[in-house]
Amino acid sequence: MRRQTGLSLSGFLLWAVVLVFAALLGFKIAPAYFEYLTIQKQFKAIASEPSMSSAQRPAIERAFSNRSTIDNIKSVTPQDLEIVKEGNQVVIRAAYSVRIPLFANISACIDFNPSSEK
Repeated sequence: MRRQTGLSLSGFLLWAVVLVFAALLGFKIAPAYFEYLTIQKQFKAIASEPSMSSAQRPAIERAFSNRSTIDNIKSVTPQDLEIVKEGNQVVIRAAYSVRIPLFANISACIDFNPSSEK
C-alpha cells in the first residue's frame, strides 16, 4: 500500500497564517518604499534638467516643491535637500527615516538615502 501524501489541515492553517502575516507586513511597509522610489525619480529628473546645472538653491528647492506637491511627497521637504555640484552636474540628496507602526508597541524604522546620482 502506498502511503498518502499531501497537506494536512493544520499544515495548511499554519502556512496560511504565515502568508497572511507576511502580506499584511508588506502592505504596511510598501508605501514607504514607493515614496522613496518617487523621491529618487524626482531627484534624477530635476538634476538632469539642463537649466538646473547652473541654478541656485532656491530654484532647485522650488522645482522639488512643485514636483512633491504633484506626487504627494510628505517625507522630504525642500529644506531637507542636500544640493552639491560635482563637475557640471548637480547632485541632490536627502536622508530621512520612516517609522511604521506594525502592531501593539512594535514599529519598523526604515532609513532612506535617495540621491540623483544612483
